[in-house]
Amino acid sequence: MTAQEILESLKARFGDAVLDAKVDGLPDPWVKIAPAKLREVCLYLRDDPGMLFDVLMCLSGMDYRGGKLGVVYHCDSTVKHHRIVLKTEVIDADPHVSSVESVWKTANWHEREAFDMYGVVFDGHPDLRRILMPDDWQGFPLRKDYQVPEFYNGMKVPY
Repeated sequence: MTAQEILESLKARFGDAVLDAKVDGLPDPWVKIAPAKLREVCLYLRDDPGMLFDVLMCLSGMDYRGGKLGVVYHCDSTVKHHRIVLKTEVIDADPHVSSVESVWKTANWHEREAFDMYGVVFDGHPDLRRILMPDDWQGFPLRKDYQVPEFYNGMKVPY
């Protein structure tokens, strides 16, 4: 199935939840999905007999500046031999996205990393806590507006 066919199938099934797309002339075609429908779209991609996206290759947090955070999902079908990238955006003041950990188990640590580094909250995640930074760390180090603290627990931060 081509990226264009995947896009058309998503538009037919989810309508307005498909916000944007670029499927031509890219090595990694992408479709932007409304955050409220993301988990439902992922279940469809995994379970539909024409799709069978059985692998989440990568999940990454993004800071798009201007108060927008994003999550990017690289999905692959080892059965059908096609792939697609899903994107979603949220505002940084209320960065909630549904967890896809129950869809693809590999999302577990990826979502924890995006939470830890960007502050994206994955609703429904079974164990959403910091994975790279100490539990008492303040802020989200990969956000563009992050300021490295001068001290952490009385120790000088070496930056």
